[in-house]
Amino acid sequence: MLKRPFILAILVGLAVAPAFGQQKKQPAEEQTPAPAAVEKPAPYDTRLMRLAEILGSVHYLRNLCGGGEAEWREMMQELLAEDTANEPQRAARLTAAFNRGYRAFAATYVKCNPQAIAAEEAYRAEGATLATEITARFGN
Repeated sequence: MLKRPFILAILVGLAVAPAFGQQKKQPAEEQTPAPAAVEKPAPYDTRLMRLAEILGSVHYLRNLCGGGEAEWREMMQELLAEDTANEPQRAARLTAAFNRGYRAFAATYVKCNPQAIAAEEAYRAEGATLATEITARFGN
């Protein structure tokens, strides 16, 4: 379930901010396939996907315009850790949304200009609104 403190951290960030260990393999005859985990989409997944896309967009735009901040990527990593534990398919979809947001602006803006700054501000505002809505409706 969605963690309220984490979404609140994203909200504050959007509103305020101008190798895994290896497992020992069993012998072939003893290996049993793990049961496939059934991932149920959360009721807020569509909004969360959009929030991930916004985080990717803001991450690119802030770096382009001299922000040089890793906080947006770190927020995405926290989101993945908090909301997709043991759900690799959901984590992959959220990561793809983040990357899609990043690449969309990388294909549009190669240097900082007034339009890039305006887009970053608009996306931060949309992200703050989304975080507020998700927290209000689905937060613990």
